[in-house]
Amino acid sequence: MVSSISPRSLDDAQSVVGINVDRELANNLGVSMSQVAATLGPLISGEEVVDWTAPNGEISSLVVRLPESLRNDLDAISNLPIAQSGATGSNSMIKLGQVAEVVASTGPATINRQDLQRGVTVEAYLSGVELGTVTPQIQAAVDSLEFPTGYRSSFGGEVEQIAETMGAIGSALLLAVIFIYLVLASQFGSFLQPIAIMGSLPLALIGVMVGLLVGGSTLNMFSAIGFIMLMGLVVKNAILLVDNANQHVKAGWNLYEALVEAGATRFRPIIMTTLAMIFGMLPLALSLHEGSGQNAPMAHAVIGGLISSTALTLLVVPVLLTYIDSFSAFTRRFLPKGPVDHEPEPIEAVPAKPAE
Repeated sequence: MVSSISPRSLDDAQSVVGINVDRELANNLGVSMSQVAATLGPLISGEEVVDWTAPNGEISSLVVRLPESLRNDLDAISNLPIAQSGATGSNSMIKLGQVAEVVASTGPATINRQDLQRGVTVEAYLSGVELGTVTPQIQAAVDSLEFPTGYRSSFGGEVEQIAETMGAIGSALLLAVIFIYLVLASQFGSFLQPIAIMGSLPLALIGVMVGLLVGGSTLNMFSAIGFIMLMGLVVKNAILLVDNANQHVKAGWNLYEALVEAGATRFRPIIMTTLAMIFGMLPLALSLHEGSGQNAPMAHAVIGGLISSTALTLLVVPVLLTYIDSFSAFTRRFLPKGPVDHEPEPIEAVPAKPAE
């Protein structure tokens, strides 16, 4: 529920005195805007003229300006004298009301700007509800409002921070996937085998969601960081499997037999490394130390992703690799073939002619 809502930066309008100067008339009478400002500043806002020291040693600043009764009197302000510069250089005085209109109006108490535009901040304090749950409801309520021309709305505070964080995490995740593919493609010398290896990445997402659900955590910044960490941990198992299968294929094995042998050979090191990382994350997941509770979602995401990806990698990656190998063999028939290297024919030795 929402405990309180307050327009923090929208205060009641205050009464102000507006002075609208007729620039053309003032120019004809030899009065500039700087002269008007120089006259009204000390009389209305006040001007500090001297510091006065009291007998007890306290120092006070003396400010000279019109009494409050005259500052609030429109007629008195209209009769304020303004210096007028004549054509011959002599100065004369005119009344402010001769070149300006003094009117009473209202103005904002404070002007707050955001992105070079005026804005009003409306704050809401939530109690007993998660921010991710109530944000769509608030967005739907705001979308139902019809704003006048020139007005718009935007979220700030924690909602804005979460959106920026998720955007940065999404960019980091995309870059991680691209870099992993580039490294695998360069190491395996193939553009298709890394696709089979990276097929284990979506499998980790299943375990991440289950791990967060079992651990009672939410998808936040820490759990997202844990998912990015999984990108490098998950492909490790598939790399061990595919690399061992490639070695058997180069030795003349059938791909199916090579994958079966690789699964049996690499099963133990895959399980050992996975269990080591899971047990290393358990203290963080269980929040055994004081103050580690906020980092627990990262451990929940890593543990869940490791379990699901390890269990499914041994099943899914070999299947993907067989399909990719079949697709590669199919497309290879339509690609131009390189020149066939022929062995040079042996040159018969011709006996040398005996010298006469």
